[in-house]
Amino acid sequence: MEQQKKVVVIGAGFAGLSAATRLATQGYKVTIVEKNSQSGGRARVFEEKGFKFDMGPSWYWMPDIFESYFAEFGKKPSDYYDLKRLDPSYKVVFGQDEFVDLPADMKELETLFESIEKGSSLRLQDFLAQAKYKYEVGIGEFVWKPSLSITEFFDIRLLSKAISLDLFASFGKHIRKFFRNDRLLQIMEFPILFLGATPQNTPALYSLMNYAEIALGTWYPMGGMHEVIKGMVSLAEEKGVEILLDHPVEKIKVENNRTTGVQTSKGFIAADVVVGGADYHHIETKLLSDSEQNYSEDYWQKRTMAPSSLLFYLGVEGKIDKLVHHNLFFDEDFNLHADEIYTNPKWPSKPLFYASVPSKTDNSVAPEGDENLFILIPIAPDLEDGEETREKYYNIVMERLEKYVGHSIRDKVVYKRSFAVSDFKEEYNSFRGNAYGLANTLFQTAFLKPRLKNKKVRNLFYTGQLTVPGPGVPPSLISGLVVADVVKKEYPID
Repeated sequence: MEQQKKVVVIGAGFAGLSAATRLATQGYKVTIVEKNSQSGGRARVFEEKGFKFDMGPSWYWMPDIFESYFAEFGKKPSDYYDLKRLDPSYKVVFGQDEFVDLPADMKELETLFESIEKGSSLRLQDFLAQAKYKYEVGIGEFVWKPSLSITEFFDIRLLSKAISLDLFASFGKHIRKFFRNDRLLQIMEFPILFLGATPQNTPALYSLMNYAEIALGTWYPMGGMHEVIKGMVSLAEEKGVEILLDHPVEKIKVENNRTTGVQTSKGFIAADVVVGGADYHHIETKLLSDSEQNYSEDYWQKRTMAPSSLLFYLGVEGKIDKLVHHNLFFDEDFNLHADEIYTNPKWPSKPLFYASVPSKTDNSVAPEGDENLFILIPIAPDLEDGEETREKYYNIVMERLEKYVGHSIRDKVVYKRSFAVSDFKEEYNSFRGNAYGLANTLFQTAFLKPRLKNKKVRNLFYTGQLTVPGPGVPPSLISGLVVADVVKKEYPID
């Protein structure tokens, strides 16, 4: 009886778990090796002083992607965690006395838009109708392409759709066909920030993000985003995946242009196929020799990276007024902050920031009567982030936050932890300390992204946010499924 083909997946984040689970279901013997002591990649969790903090992703969008992922294996998200739709979806703060709560109900949202700009409710309907089409085509067809060759898109049906999707226009220009008011533009451009580029440099295709956010809703898995990871780990192990934590990979062994397995800190693990779900640049430059790499260092240095972040995890005694679960502070110049991330990288002069208070929704993430507060400041990659700098920006944003809510917060902080560029590098081997991956610019879309297949090592593949389809949790889930199908095609079970 022939031995099962062995696959080693590097990294137990969303993409690694997704790839491993599908491969195990297809009949491969799959082992995940993870450098950290907990699965989840950027979506890890920690607890201190009765507070439970999600370390990374905090937005649950595109619920249909999670539904279809678990359905692949005969399951439902509700088998593993409970979802709650947030209403309002989030708050946008433009100034001390100027803010809007974005309602989950579509009619209420249209009323809100109309109150800000006359005629905008009908234009919102038109915009979302186009965005829905893009979502159905983009998520239904484009993102499932492995993008190993441009010829995958030489389908007259897909090409015609690429034109109708405004693929070659910028999102910034596209959205201005519908809205003029600066506040509405900021609200509509906000989801694009998750893609790691300015609206002017992001293809108009990605108005599909607006459809996802507005029509499909903003949700929260009770217990926190790590509950999704726990569900994925449980499902993977149910399907026979072995997960080895505290197993950093030191080398991918290659003989005659084929990998034979991985050398970890705890020994060698043989494999017929290796799938790299860790940072692509790290795998290339640290785990392979120069002659085995897909791309040169010069190539990587020319990539446009998504931002890094300065994060604060805060346990606050007592309640915080005026905030909802998700809060966006657009009370400073958006263009200035964007310029200091993308064009003239430096610490921002007047940073915008995001504040999440999951304890507004979930009593389990903070002691009774207290608040769990998560602060995120988008920053350029590769900045120096010493303690003095972190503390400076902590006080900048907390002063504005306290002014908005009308009471002190800092003197009620009973737990505080920061996380920034150097931590992303240390914890995740993140290239240039990026937080989201590779920016989804026009020239870094589809087959213009780093390939999910190594050109020199025949049985080595890649998955995750630095390859197709791109950054974010749902794309990472899809990336794992896509690479698993490529592995199955090229190394089928006999």
